[in-house]
Amino acid sequence: MRLVLDTNIFISALLLPHSLPATLVGLWIDGHFEVMSADAQIDELARVTRYPKVRERVRSAVAGRLVNQLRTRATLLTDLPTVEVSPDPYDNYLLALASVGMADYLVTGDKRDLLSLKKYDGAVIVAVTKFLEMYG
Repeated sequence: MRLVLDTNIFISALLLPHSLPATLVGLWIDGHFEVMSADAQIDELARVTRYPKVRERVRSAVAGRLVNQLRTRATLLTDLPTVEVSPDPYDNYLLALASVGMADYLVTGDKRDLLSLKKYDGAVIVAVTKFLEMYG
């Protein structure tokens, strides 16, 4: 199964180590499914983990480990097409990842923008709770 995980899933996993996003990230790290990513997402994750509010709650070594795992364990895609579908233009690269990577699911916590789309180019857009219910 091929997934795109919104960056907010990774951040939530770091901030709340016993949460559903942390469970999902742990399943990926354990090899239960393939995650597609791109340099833009890795850069975004690295940038957000340096925000003072995140650094207060997450040790830099823990954040750095997740950034490195994304870099080395995810399938990194390049030459993403321009997509202009999401109400939030900063989420469009996730839709491009889902399209190019032929993702089965795009998992997000973004209730207002991405989840409202429900599906994009074959990828079902779902919340973490819904995905974990379906995954079993």
